[in-house]
Amino acid sequence: MKNTNPGQSLGWKLAAAGAALALALPVAAAPDAAAAEALARQNNCFKCHSVAKKKDGPSFSETAAKYKGKPDAEARLVQHLKSGEKAKFPDGHEEEHKIIKAKDDAEVKNLVDWILAQ
Repeated sequence: MKNTNPGQSLGWKLAAAGAALALALPVAAAPDAAAAEALARQNNCFKCHSVAKKKDGPSFSETAAKYKGKPDAEARLVQHLKSGEKAKFPDGHEEEHKIIKAKDDAEVKNLVDWILAQ
């Protein structure tokens, strides 16, 4: 049976090309949750933060919601964890945030990706 609608044929070709392109794009690896939690424990992050409940600091779920859809979220949080910049507390006072100690930047990036995945 001959296709009498040339646009329909083009549509299928475009759809197939789009699907092939989607398969060819790199997929971001899921964060290593066990490694992220271990780094958070080693750096005493859970003293001020938890995954779901607010403590002295925001929960990781709150942080993920705050940065959702922001293209600079990962870079911003990595900078926050590595710089010791001021953190604001519920009572209004500020303290320098603890600088995360890690063997390399990939560990910090994994922790940030895990936080953002909450």
